Amino acid sequence: MKSLILGAGVLALFTGAAQASPQDDATAPIGAFVAAFDKGDMKGAAAQLSDSVTIIDEASPYVWTGPNALGGWAHDLLAGDAKAGVSGESVSISPASRVEIDGDNAYVVVPAVYSFKDHGAPMSETAEMTFALHKGVGGWKIAAWTWTGPRATPAH
Repeated sequence: MKSLILGAGVLALFTGAAQASPQDDATAPIGAFVAAFDKGDMKGAAAQLSDSVTIIDEASPYVWTGPNALGGWAHDLLAGDAKAGVSGESVSISPASRVEIDGDNAYVVVPAVYSFKDHGAPMSETAEMTFALHKGVGGWKIAAWTWTGPRATPAH
């Protein structure tokens, strides 16, 4: 009997270790959002957002809110890039440098690099993306995000 109880305890320990942590659960929509947007999958990107999201970014008009925020932001960003001679845009993110979870709310900071070409010249912009997320019936969703960092510099 002791062996059975010990075996069940060990199995429970390993099963728990294999499950995603609360931090992994809260950060998963961020990786999915960036990956979908980089592929041009706006439907996939939108699936990671709450019904009414707020976006703050360096492209004018700098803030977008509500159910059409993603579409408005993407349109303004890409129109501004085209006007400025920017092409080949992509974002890569690193694991979160800070995750705070309080019940159904989370605050996550993610190091990011925006790579693109400015009139054909490779550029790189190191920044941080800060996310506020809310956990509802459908899991964690991004409620707001912002891009923060210095201007781009020539890539090395």
